[in-house]
Amino acid sequence: MKTWTVAAALLFVSTCGFGQTAETAPARKPCEDLKAEIAKKLDAKGVTSYTLDVVDKGKEGDGKVVGGCDGATKSIVYSRGAASESKPAEAKKPQ
Repeated sequence: MKTWTVAAALLFVSTCGFGQTAETAPARKPCEDLKAEIAKKLDAKGVTSYTLDVVDKGKEGDGKVVGGCDGATKSIVYSRGAASESKPAEAKKPQ
C-alpha cells in the first residue's frame, strides 16, 4: 500500500511542471511594473529612505533581492538608508 501511495505521489509531482505551455505560463512582468508594486507595498508599510534598483541577475551587490523580472534575467534590489526612487525627495525650503 505504501509503495502505491509513493508511486502515485511521484507521478503527480513529476507531471505538475509539464502541464505548462507558453500559453499557460505566467507572463514576463516588466521590471518597472514590478518595481512600482514593490515600492507601493513598502510605502504602505511606512518604509522610508530606501532605493529599488533593477540590475542584471548575479550582479546584486550588497542589497537584498526583493524580486525578479524580465523572465528572471534581472533582479530588483532593495537598499536601506538612501533616498527613495519611487518618490521624489522633498526639496528643503529656504529659510
